[in-house]
Amino acid sequence: MADATIITGQYIQIDQTPASAGERLLARAVDMILMFLYEAALFVIFIYGYRYNPSIPAYLYRSETVMFVALLLFLIPVLFYSLLWELFNRGQSPGKKLLGLRVVMKDGSAPTLGASLLRWLFLLIDIHLFQCLGLLSILLTKNNQRVGDLAAGTLVIKEKNYHQINVTLDEFAHLDAHYRPAFPQAENLSLEQVNLISQALFRYDAERPQRLRELGIKVRQYLKINPPVDDESLLHTLTRDYQYYALEEI
Repeated sequence: MADATIITGQYIQIDQTPASAGERLLARAVDMILMFLYEAALFVIFIYGYRYNPSIPAYLYRSETVMFVALLLFLIPVLFYSLLWELFNRGQSPGKKLLGLRVVMKDGSAPTLGASLLRWLFLLIDIHLFQCLGLLSILLTKNNQRVGDLAAGTLVIKEKNYHQINVTLDEFAHLDAHYRPAFPQAENLSLEQVNLISQALFRYDAERPQRLRELGIKVRQYLKINPPVDDESLLHTLTRDYQYYALEEI
């Protein structure tokens, strides 16, 4: 699973791994089971009190106020289950907590009220109206986002793979307003690949020329590019282009 890596306006690098479709479905199944158990418990309590508890006057169960409160107790937790848990528990429902998942904004922060509302509203489209639309969106999008995530600008990530790394401004001195990437293919590189290139560039020893030559060949083959520049220049340019696209993710 590829990492969703961005660099924020405060120059903090965020590395986070999107949850897979299977993990999200399993978390959803756990939440559905909990909702069912809640509804079943309320139903048993209500029926038991109505039929078998003589200390409770029967007319109370015919009261419009009591019926209205009972209806609210049945419907509100189910209708607003995802919204309330994710809003007040920093992006985690019980199912997501159990699976080690969390909803975050693209910059790694907790979901806002607006984002949480959008995700909740789009559940109607993703799950209830078009049964497979949410699953297809998760399978086909780069960061495994359902339609509600795309609309809200959120991700569901694996909590244990979330990292924040401070980045020095010097690393981005070349990325001024007029900088344009030389190689759009640099966007396809992973953070690990760019780190490997950087280590090769800034390790000065007797094997450096051979190392850069071999890495240059692999990079050209992987990205399907063959520019008329030396390997060192190519690798430097690719790291800068990667940083440009990382900043564009903000």
